[in-house]
Amino acid sequence: MAKKRQVTLTDIAATLGVAPMTVSRVVNRNGYVSDETREKVLQAVKTMNYRPNGVARNLKRQRTETVGLVLGDISNPYSAELANAVRERLWSSGYNLFICISEHSATEDITAFESLVDHNVDGIIVATRSNEEGDEHLRDIVDSNMPVVVIGRDFQYEGVDHVAADNLTGGYEATQHLIDLGHRRIGFIGADIKNRGSLKRLQGYLNALKTHDIEVDERLVTGRKEAISGVPGYSTEKMGYEGMKRLLSLPNPPTAVFARNDFTAIGAMTAIKEAGLGIPGDIAIVGFDDIPMATHTSPPLTTVRQPMRLQGQLAAEMLLRRIGDEETPERKERILNCELIIRESTVLPG
Repeated sequence: MAKKRQVTLTDIAATLGVAPMTVSRVVNRNGYVSDETREKVLQAVKTMNYRPNGVARNLKRQRTETVGLVLGDISNPYSAELANAVRERLWSSGYNLFICISEHSATEDITAFESLVDHNVDGIIVATRSNEEGDEHLRDIVDSNMPVVVIGRDFQYEGVDHVAADNLTGGYEATQHLIDLGHRRIGFIGADIKNRGSLKRLQGYLNALKTHDIEVDERLVTGRKEAISGVPGYSTEKMGYEGMKRLLSLPNPPTAVFARNDFTAIGAMTAIKEAGLGIPGDIAIVGFDDIPMATHTSPPLTTVRQPMRLQGQLAAEMLLRRIGDEETPERKERILNCELIIRESTVLPG
């Protein structure tokens, strides 16, 4: 006769329609759960005859020398640079890295967070975009004493260190460069105008226009047609291509474009060339990130260089500090300067 499978926290969570972490908090008496939910969980624990796994609980009291990294837009070289920098810094301190991908939604964020917690990592680095549901879940994880550091995510919470590039200033300087070249009709590809509050590169673009009394034409700001969970999704090469096609179809198209990242800029450049137009003669274009490919486009891409590797290294160091300190260290935040790299997509040689 086959041995009956032992009931797990995940089984209880599925039965009640709650997150496994909620059940874990009740069983381990660690973290906030409403009285009503707590009673339901305790009743299910009794009814389903749940028995804690003693081996697993002992393991949770020890270090596993593993760290989780949650990344978005894995196709973008920015993610690879970031992950390599994190891995190298952790490896030098004897830690291994688990990577989870969350590209499109809060649901993917939450699944990634829970997976890493279930694998008993010693800490988590999150490098995905902020969203309401994911942030709420992340706060629960922090409250359960899991060390967490965020890269670029707009997430302010006690005990969570934050490292990011200065996207606001970078967006401003990219747009300022185009204005200095005499452009007044400047497009933005990679997000909708409604995302101005949550996307600092877009806000930097708008700030530069305002500084020079250039009226914002919302038709020149284009991104993903469908919102994903109310969050501006990652800007891709396809978005750049399709966004540029939309801008070119306007009665009065832009003479210059600031793309949210280099991948988006490369897609836009393809659309410009297909239309038989020249870069920068007909349309100048600026990207953001300075991925290795930016020097090999035709023409080479003007872009805002952000310190990708340094962000990864600092995040790893911040997390190791939190893992190694028995008392909760004071929250740290590092905003790193960006640099405008001028190439031939905006300025002709000679």
